[in-house]
Amino acid sequence: MDRARRQLCARLACGIGALLTVAAIDAQGLKKIIAKEKVIAIEAKKFVYTPNEISLKKGEPVVLAFTAIDFIHGFFIPDMKIRADLTPGQVTQVRLTPDKAGEYAFLCDNFCGTGHEEMNGKIIVTE
Repeated sequence: MDRARRQLCARLACGIGALLTVAAIDAQGLKKIIAKEKVIAIEAKKFVYTPNEISLKKGEPVVLAFTAIDFIHGFFIPDMKIRADLTPGQVTQVRLTPDKAGEYAFLCDNFCGTGHEEMNGKIIVTE
């Protein structure tokens, strides 16, 4: 009985060690994925996004980091079905990985006054 307990404890210790090793490897892999995301800072204010033209590569993960200056603006890419509210005083992150090359228009979809219709831009995705 004593020997059986020792073997069980040894197997449990090996199993726990293996699980911790796999978890450490997964955590390192996750760090690599997050580190590869390109971050683009975008400012939203009446009636413009700066920058309003963004160039991306197909398959490249990106984070659009928005800062709204004066109003709760919206961000909407109709062709990608991506939408977010941009609240002043907060950084709003929008993650995307474009899967097709082309030009994609984006716009503010929260009415922000006269000139709102001009608050737009485009994302250019290349191969």
